[in-house]
Amino acid sequence: MSTERALPSYWAVVLTASGANFLAMLDSTVTMLAMPALQREWSSASLPDLSWVMSAYAVLFAALLAPCGRIADTLGRKRIFLGGIVLFTFASLLCALSPSLPLLVAARALQGAGAAVMVPASLSVLLMDTSPQRRVMSISLLSAAGGVAAAIGPGLGGLLVEAFSWHAVFLINIPVGAALVIAGVRVLRTAPATGGLPDLAGTVLLACGIGGLTLGVTNGTTWEWGSARTLACLVGGVLCLVLAVLRSVRHSSPAFEFSLFRGNRMFTAANVVALLYGTVMYAWLLGSVLFLTDIWRYSELEAGLAQTVGAVVAAAGAVVMGKVMGRFGGPRFAAVLGMAAHAAVPALLLFFLTDQSAFLTIWLPASVFVGFGIGATMMATMSAAAESAPATKFASVSALNNTARQIGGALGAAAVATILQSGTDADGARTVSSYLHVFTFCLILTVIAIVVAVIGLTTSAAKGAAPAARLESVPVAD
Repeated sequence: MSTERALPSYWAVVLTASGANFLAMLDSTVTMLAMPALQREWSSASLPDLSWVMSAYAVLFAALLAPCGRIADTLGRKRIFLGGIVLFTFASLLCALSPSLPLLVAARALQGAGAAVMVPASLSVLLMDTSPQRRVMSISLLSAAGGVAAAIGPGLGGLLVEAFSWHAVFLINIPVGAALVIAGVRVLRTAPATGGLPDLAGTVLLACGIGGLTLGVTNGTTWEWGSARTLACLVGGVLCLVLAVLRSVRHSSPAFEFSLFRGNRMFTAANVVALLYGTVMYAWLLGSVLFLTDIWRYSELEAGLAQTVGAVVAAAGAVVMGKVMGRFGGPRFAAVLGMAAHAAVPALLLFFLTDQSAFLTIWLPASVFVGFGIGATMMATMSAAAESAPATKFASVSALNNTARQIGGALGAAAVATILQSGTDADGARTVSSYLHVFTFCLILTVIAIVVAVIGLTTSAAKGAAPAARLESVPVAD
């Protein structure tokens, strides 16, 4: 029997793995436009208190990604994947039913943990349960799902809140999660465990390190950057990460796959680009929604819908670049082209953006270029990371790449808050100039990321191999 016939249905696996990635990325941004409704629900809560609805998810998601990727590689991708979806779906129900803000924040933290469990396993499921010849396209489809989710989140959140209530933002996850569990049980293959749990102490240190850094960055503006708790989170996070790396270098079953970085320029560059572009992407998404509502006076729903064009283009960009990447220079070509398209937008906005609404002439073309940039760059960084690592580490690869992007996202959101806070006029109101500073920040970081991609991302991860050949040469493993 051929490999193709022995494998589950290709599209069933793609939809299952991409669906999990979509849910996790969606819940990173879908609550942005639910914040006004939450403020009306709990009018006595301060804005910093409400911000924990987003921060709790982001911190737990980022903190647990790398440890959960390591666990998925050792205990088996299917069981970890299904466990993550069950946890995420259950936490979504708790979010929707939360009668108080503290309980909602706790449920969001649990939801972030569930996302961290299922996302690393989704790439491993996708690459190991489909034929090698389709792996490059599989990565582009997974990236398309993530790009669409990130871009469509604010619009979908605004639509659900306006049509129903903030509870609907979380309720929509439940039928999707249940369908993914059923699909996963039926179409995914069971992979045997390849070892025991990774080093427990190192895992805790790694989670605390990433969580501390993300927490400090996320709340630095609210707490003030020089405050004791901000510095404690940042310094403590760095210290925990250093200790985790030191343990992982010497441990036989490390919590952190430091070996993936050692002497591997391609993998290192892929994660640096993911970090930088993650900062840009979240800064753009948050900054643009705030600009539309603050300066052009769009409603939350209108601002969200204005972002949907970018979501469609993000999906198309990832798929198109997945098809042509192997012919025109591999991940480096896709990343540079995608980020160049994104960089063109803030560069042009510096000259043409005004306080007068101009959706068709300014925002629509901007959304097309940014959407293409998001889709192409996410696909390129994920593909580069996967190409440069062994198949037995696919979940760890995905976890580290997503961790870099999530930390970048926290940095991007914090940067927007800081820039806008310091860029008000004499009356304390934000102006077009305030947002141009945000978009200039995006432009500068995108240019830096392009330089890193040009230097660090090669046209192939294996000597003499075409860009797609590295992935296609890895046999399917049970």
